[in-house]
Amino acid sequence: MSYSIDRTFKDATLDAIEARTRSALADAGFGVLTEIDVKATMKKKIDKDMPGYLILGACNPKMAWEAIGLEPKVGAMLPCNVILREIDAGVEVSAIDPQASMMAIDNAELKRVAGEVRDLLRKAVEAI
Repeated sequence: MSYSIDRTFKDATLDAIEARTRSALADAGFGVLTEIDVKATMKKKIDKDMPGYLILGACNPKMAWEAIGLEPKVGAMLPCNVILREIDAGVEVSAIDPQASMMAIDNAELKRVAGEVRDLLRKAVEAI
């Protein structure tokens, strides 16, 4: 089982895909709670250069509320990370597959919720 939902944008810029990703996530009911510029962090912390790499921590509050109600410790696995990274061909977007990340939790209702979140993330990635 793959653990991410992926899409590649040929000859695209990171800035353009970031804007489109944020818009698609918002349209699917997700807010971006956290942002990590991995490229800048690696340069600052260990003086290493790398292609553009952003991690956006996306959260759908309704779905998070339901998941936390079913499994209070599930917050350790939230938010749903979406990465944008520069590759030779353009930009790749990868969103976590929540069903894959929740496999360690034995809770059928939580798995149902994770499936709904996966469907929302898939639609968002397709809409970018």
